[in-house]
Amino acid sequence: MASSDPPDPTPEQLVADLTLHLDLEPRGGDRYIGHPQRGATGRVFGGQAIAQALGAARRTVAQDRHTHSLHAYFLRGGSAAEPIEFRVKRDLDARSFSNRRVVASQRGEPILNLIASFQSGQEGPAHQFAVMPEVPAPEDLESDAVLRRRMAETLPEGPIRRYMLRARPIDVRSVEPRDWLDPQQRAPTAHVWFRTVAPLPDDLPVHRAVLAYASDFQLLPTALQPHGLSYPRGDVKAASLDHAIWFHGRYRADDWLLYVIESPWTGLARGFGRGQIFTRDGRLVASVAQEGMLRRTGV
Repeated sequence: MASSDPPDPTPEQLVADLTLHLDLEPRGGDRYIGHPQRGATGRVFGGQAIAQALGAARRTVAQDRHTHSLHAYFLRGGSAAEPIEFRVKRDLDARSFSNRRVVASQRGEPILNLIASFQSGQEGPAHQFAVMPEVPAPEDLESDAVLRRRMAETLPEGPIRRYMLRARPIDVRSVEPRDWLDPQQRAPTAHVWFRTVAPLPDDLPVHRAVLAYASDFQLLPTALQPHGLSYPRGDVKAASLDHAIWFHGRYRADDWLLYVIESPWTGLARGFGRGQIFTRDGRLVASVAQEGMLRRTGV
């Protein structure tokens, strides 16, 4: 490393930057500003826009009501280097539920619409049909960050190498590691452990926001697996179209969570993925679904 290069951020700095990044600046009248990450370039990450829009909605709801679902539509590709404005519409405050609509905009044009529903804590009938699959523990797996660094050693200096080497606030450990540069065709399923690289505050909305942020990592790549296509290699153009999350129970995003993903259908230049997120002790705490545009380059 050259002496002029800045030192790598610590895990605590990475997580502090993430929580600060997901925080919002109030501007009055249910209007909020989400600021970009330092040094961010290119298109805004969909998980960021979802998490920040959820945060804007959450700030207009009573503290005893927690997010139970959200549904988002991506309208335009936003810029990662620019702030995002979030405007919240208060559609419902009933005895147990609240509903909010959020429009996220840049330069006066909407880039995302989100609807979120919130519920006060209640007791009722309970069951869980889903069973967490038996997979290796995260401690027995290499971090994807280690795999990326190993691949980066084979690359010339450039944006792909910098992307591979970028430090991230979430530790992802794939049960079936991907070769991002030379993917082989395989079934459209994936099992991925994830958690933040350092502890988070004891604040439930923060853990909800971090899961929303991380839920956008793996769905479209899983839809590409049967086709042997690679984002970094430039084989495909991809963009999230819509995204939904149902929160089923409490969890901590700084403890290991298992993301079980499958893509039952891809076609018509779209890919569909769905996932279930479990705690280490097998509790199903969230379900996710997403559809995205998938086009081969040059088509």
